[in-house]
Amino acid sequence: MQAELVRLRSELESLRALVHTDELTGLFNYRHFAQALDLEMERSRRSGKSMALLMIDLDHFKRFNDTWGHEAGNMALRHVARLIRNTVRRLDIPCRYGGEEFAIILPDTSLHAACVLAERLRTVVTGTPVHWEGNTLALSCSIGVDVHTAADRDDASGFVRRADAWLLQAKTQGRNRVCHPVESPATHVESDERDMLLHGD
Repeated sequence: MQAELVRLRSELESLRALVHTDELTGLFNYRHFAQALDLEMERSRRSGKSMALLMIDLDHFKRFNDTWGHEAGNMALRHVARLIRNTVRRLDIPCRYGGEEFAIILPDTSLHAACVLAERLRTVVTGTPVHWEGNTLALSCSIGVDVHTAADRDDASGFVRRADAWLLQAKTQGRNRVCHPVESPATHVESDERDMLLHGD
């Protein structure tokens, strides 16, 4: 009876994880993204610390799928998801936003630190090709970055629109780049952000 109870609890935990996990990439799914973004924005308002959002789009991914097939495309998505997991900090929330688009919620993070992480991630994706059936396939991504502070009055959808607008700018300016608001010349780097800049963990 006890063994059966343990088994059922394990299955329940697995089901709970599936509700919040993207099956293909293993990252959090859109449902979890929406819940986590609301929570982190509220936490930012209460703590007075800024938080950041990265919106990431794989460049020319339709062309990639059309050329190499959807199985290669799926492998590329899993590949990029793995790169994202290996690049972000433990407290960050990496999600598959939909299709070839990803989103990363960065709690307690300034614009400067978010831009450093975004550029590191862009470089990693560009420098780590996919190997498929004897072919070496290059990938690149465009990234939009924005921050939410306690003074901001927009809701989660407004925040996403702002970050998405920077992503669109990155794509219209030629792709494979990071776009973001102008940084303040006097940016204070907290200790956890310093660790991100130095170690990426």
